[in-house]
Amino acid sequence: MELGGLPVETDVSAGVWISSARRRGRPGTVAALLPDTFEAYARVLHPAVRYAGDDDIEIGWAEVAAHNGTVLSPLAQWDELTHGPVDSQPPVWDDGPSEGHLPATVAARLGEVLAGHTTTPECLFGRWDGFGYDLRDPAVPPRLLLRGERDVVLVRGTVADAVRNLAPEPHEQSANLWWPADRAWCVVTDVDLRSSYVGASGACIAELLGATGIEALPVTPQDALA
Repeated sequence: MELGGLPVETDVSAGVWISSARRRGRPGTVAALLPDTFEAYARVLHPAVRYAGDDDIEIGWAEVAAHNGTVLSPLAQWDELTHGPVDSQPPVWDDGPSEGHLPATVAARLGEVLAGHTTTPECLFGRWDGFGYDLRDPAVPPRLLLRGERDVVLVRGTVADAVRNLAPEPHEQSANLWWPADRAWCVVTDVDLRSSYVGASGACIAELLGATGIEALPVTPQDALA
């Protein structure tokens, strides 16, 4: 069996270190998504979109906050920035940040940064088993069990495969969890959030925070999810 053209793992034991750490994290905090053993953490904001003919233009949260006279902080909620909930605010943005899905363009830029901070570019990717489009058996393939009904099916690839769509067409779904074999970093895109979280070395997070095309903010394991 494959997801997004990548082979499904039948042995999920490689992810137990993450599931164990998430059980120890306080619910509703970054530590409930990522192991609290990394040197530093960042929140990667999923961009909003403005339509320009056939093109989708990425719009950052900072631009939206400026338009609304609000302040972008590491714990900012999208609806707070927009005085929402609202569906759009033309001409600034026409579609809000994707929920539970890291856009492939951002995943590619993130992967470029993360690839330079691992000695083992082979990665495991987890996709939530609750989407319901292609997993008929609740036990096959085996799931990595994650607290909060966030169990995932694992596939194996390389860092570059972070851009893959792990859902059958016409659906679009990025990995909800991915990490390299050396555990140098970990990325989580929770199904209910409009941002992704990364735990890594201090040097990696510093580079990520300054990377072009990635809107990211520093967070700590104790911070509330937003």
